[in-house]
Amino acid sequence: MPRSNHRLIVLDPALCEASGPREETDRFHDACGVFGIIGHPEAANMTYLGLHALQHRGQESAGIVTSDGEHLYAHRAMGLVHDAFNSSQLARLPGALAIGHVRYSTAGSSHIKNAQPLAVDYAHGSLAVCHNGNLTNAEEVREELEARGSIFTSDSDTEVLVHLVATSREESLEDRVADALSHVQGAYSLLFLTEDTMIAVRDPMGIRPLCLGRLATNAKDAFVVASEPCAFDLIGATFVRDIDPGEMVIFNPTGVRSVRPMGRAEEHACIFEYIYFARPDSKLGGRSVYEVRKALGRRLAIEHPVDADVVIPVPDSGVPAAIGYAGERKLPFETGLIRSHYVGRTFIEPQESIRHFGVRLKLNPVESILRGKSVVIIDDSIVRGTTSRKIVKMVRNAGAREVHLRISSPPTEWPCYYGINTPTRRELIASSHSVDEISRYVTADSLGYLSLEGMLVAIGGKSAFCHACFSGQYAIAFTPSNKRQMRLVGV
Repeated sequence: MPRSNHRLIVLDPALCEASGPREETDRFHDACGVFGIIGHPEAANMTYLGLHALQHRGQESAGIVTSDGEHLYAHRAMGLVHDAFNSSQLARLPGALAIGHVRYSTAGSSHIKNAQPLAVDYAHGSLAVCHNGNLTNAEEVREELEARGSIFTSDSDTEVLVHLVATSREESLEDRVADALSHVQGAYSLLFLTEDTMIAVRDPMGIRPLCLGRLATNAKDAFVVASEPCAFDLIGATFVRDIDPGEMVIFNPTGVRSVRPMGRAEEHACIFEYIYFARPDSKLGGRSVYEVRKALGRRLAIEHPVDADVVIPVPDSGVPAAIGYAGERKLPFETGLIRSHYVGRTFIEPQESIRHFGVRLKLNPVESILRGKSVVIIDDSIVRGTTSRKIVKMVRNAGAREVHLRISSPPTEWPCYYGINTPTRRELIASSHSVDEISRYVTADSLGYLSLEGMLVAIGGKSAFCHACFSGQYAIAFTPSNKRQMRLVGV
């Protein structure tokens, strides 16, 4: 097929600078967020707002690609959405179609070359793609493509999909996408964009979320797709439904179609979306994230009760669980830790050592609530244990008589390979230490985790979730290639 005249236009490449070193934390790194819209005259502005609502899913880089029907226009930059775009840049992203992405790296380093959406010119025109998830056989497929002459410009596993689509011999875009996906395994919620078409697709197990919405305009309605429905609320769109596992939805000038080229496997939605990643005002799989977190707290109170004076959360993700715990135990709920909402990714640390400096930058105790009290601290997880230790000591130094730590999920013993950048197994404290040993390390008077069974009961299902980070029961069988990858990361 002759090469198309269509071309990709990249805006302001000088603004796309590499980031500095990543800050080490005791938290899970956020999954990515995707947003797409078709049929809106201000597609770029709507995508900017949608990405802002999904900022909690990735703070490393942001990007938008639009189409005016003839060309794709792309802008990507490191940092937060409001830093990556201004009104002038958005004005130079014309068209009624757009896809966008916020990223925290799970495969590929923290560098502008890995920022998404990835956008290329190829034999059939121009193509952009953004991805939330991880392909577990990406290295194996990449080696095969390189052996056939493909040249990669990024470390991201998403670029594997670009090459598979570009080299597919299928005629239509949807068939090329389906052909590409037949070669990969893993977790993916994907958006593809060409000059006149947007395709949304979710992996057969539905590991990562993806949902469909509709936005009324002066002409015909626009369709929107996002990782979470909270992105619809900001732009006034209406939630229609979750995109099903294994479903591909094609949006183009002829209308909207749904196909299932990959079939549907047993569903394994990521359970940690409910525990930590998703915004509490989102609804995933028909379940309110806020209500699920409250239910986790209530179940935690049943399994690990404490006759304490006050219950406090580690904000923000621990708040609903703490409300549930306090309600079940009929104990006062207080905001005993105040979170700063203005902490950037980097900061200047004083040369003179300040005890707990990193944690105090984000959290500070309210002494009047804690002094002389027996306190229950509710958090969503413990990863390495270092942050939990600092928080417990901070609360005790504020005058607490006793400090009891309660975790609204089971011990995190296994890394995730499906779109969450967890530490290696060696770095996960629960993989090598008992609950009593962890309790002593974090200096708590007692420590209680929610059981795996209790978590499933609270969320409302026993087989519909991936909980490999807690159980080690991985939903996708590992190939020899990614078994080698597992050994490299310490499993």
